[in-house]
Amino acid sequence: MAADSFTHALEVETDPNIFGAVNLNSFTGTTPARHLLKLTPGVPRDEHYDELAAIFRPIFAKIAAGASERDASRTLPFEPVGWLNRVRFGALRVPANQGGYGASVSDLFRLLIELAEADSQVAHLWRSHIGFVEAVLHLEDDALRHRWVERIVAGQIVGNAYTERGGNQLGTLNANVAQHGERWILNGEKYYCTGTIYADWVAVAVSHPTRAGRQIAVVSTQHSGVKIFDDWDGFGQQLTGTGSTTFENVPVDTFLPEEQQINDPESAIFQLVLLAVQAGITRAVLNDVRSAVQARTRSFSTGTGVPVRDEPQVLQLVGEISGTAFAVDSIVLAAVAEIEVALADPSLSAAERFAVCELSADRAQSVVQPLVLGAASKLFDGLGASATAKSCNLDRHWRNARTVATHNPAIYKSRIIGDYEVNGTAPQQLNAIGDVGQHKATEIVQNLG
Repeated sequence: MAADSFTHALEVETDPNIFGAVNLNSFTGTTPARHLLKLTPGVPRDEHYDELAAIFRPIFAKIAAGASERDASRTLPFEPVGWLNRVRFGALRVPANQGGYGASVSDLFRLLIELAEADSQVAHLWRSHIGFVEAVLHLEDDALRHRWVERIVAGQIVGNAYTERGGNQLGTLNANVAQHGERWILNGEKYYCTGTIYADWVAVAVSHPTRAGRQIAVVSTQHSGVKIFDDWDGFGQQLTGTGSTTFENVPVDTFLPEEQQINDPESAIFQLVLLAVQAGITRAVLNDVRSAVQARTRSFSTGTGVPVRDEPQVLQLVGEISGTAFAVDSIVLAAVAEIEVALADPSLSAAERFAVCELSADRAQSVVQPLVLGAASKLFDGLGASATAKSCNLDRHWRNARTVATHNPAIYKSRIIGDYEVNGTAPQQLNAIGDVGQHKATEIVQNLG
């Protein structure tokens, strides 16, 4: 509808910069709505972002069209990953003069939220790649950075194999590298290898015979000694390739520099990806509840006798979900902005940068998770039992959000934040998840106070 006809229909003052008084009697069931809010709240118009969005939104739309069916049939999204790879989604952060798109951190995460709105599982599987690219951009070794930038610009994807399923002590790793002649050889088993089944390379957390602590060795997924299994059996995010990978005598292509492992803000970047996924899920919940209410003709005898789309309590519920989506977007993007500033601030030491990034992600995580889970559950309150039919697959939003929320559990984050606020305790970097023996458990409890 043209702007002038809309203004006339609602008797709004003609000053384009304000919304004047509205005659409520002019509202009818046929009055069309306008989307007056920006797609992403709190973010000013950005021509570069708009240019990037114009490239990727058609792909996001194709991905969204099959998201529910892929989830219901447990079909791994190799084809959607290929669509994104053809337009080099993985090269967003690489500077334009090096063959990438030159996207800012904020640009990247705004696009990632849009992708997660289309399909949270496709967005999630890029988690490791996004973290690895950020590490590459901060490499001081020019030759090493150039080699990896060339690979990323060519469309190659990097997966992740950090965590071991069990049998390793907290802070240690069983996967290891050993030198054979001039080559380093990797052996070990990993689980939670998100994205690796779609990747060309995989970054593996290993123990090293001469370097202390966790080291990151990058190997090709195409080597015959690498076996990738789709054995992730969680009830949500089933298509992210978060299964196990085994390595048998696999040659190491690259070690990330040892000094880069100290106070590396990678964990905050990883958490931001999950938060962007949660923001996208909340948007998808809003989309689905809006569409379902608009289409619904049946109502309840306990209602007010009006069509569901006019039922005041249903409209209130949809409004609450909309407010939640707005809040989640805003919180996530505020954390992204704070981390982006910290990454570019030369006055911060490595330890200070790690603390700023970690605390920003922790604060966002501690607040976002219950909001998203609440929206994904509230979705059903306005629709009734028919919305629980498997054919609707609306439960996927809660299942996926609940699964994402178990990563880096938020219950620990509030304690870390509180310890910083009260005692000035900086967040600690833990090299590896693992088993805790009784002696170690007692030590940790004593340290916690």
